[in-house]
Amino acid sequence: MIPSWLIIGAVTFLVAFGSFFITPRDVKWFAQLTRPRWLVFEPLIPLIWTVIFVCGAASAYLVWQKNPGSLFTWLLMSCYLLLEIITVTYIPLMLRFRSLRIGEIIGSVGIILGVLLTLSVFPISRLAALLLVPYLIWSPVGTYTTEELIQLNPEDS
Repeated sequence: MIPSWLIIGAVTFLVAFGSFFITPRDVKWFAQLTRPRWLVFEPLIPLIWTVIFVCGAASAYLVWQKNPGSLFTWLLMSCYLLLEIITVTYIPLMLRFRSLRIGEIIGSVGIILGVLLTLSVFPISRLAALLLVPYLIWSPVGTYTTEELIQLNPEDS
């Protein structure tokens, strides 16, 4: 039997990696947007999200280990998967529709789902909930940054 940590890690990797294939090739629109002066950490964003996805996968593994195969655990695994899918669709959908507002909506939905997932996981494993905190911190930063981009580029909202 394949270990659960390997399956969770592989699904996390495949969903994150799969987003590269659905990203529109033309990113000139996004590249030409005016950015806030304080956005000096933009080159670190892929690394930040990698750490967040690893923490999320570790959180999912801890939850799975507490009660493997139960209906509620499967529901939580679905929520982890949905949260990752929502997160990785931010760029492809925003680029496809050339709409910063879509990015802001996706980010807001991710924040809400992240909070709900963390609250659901907390009674099962405090460590698993703690591993979701990087998402809870960073996702609002990304959504706020998108709002700032809208303010600086109103014609692209």
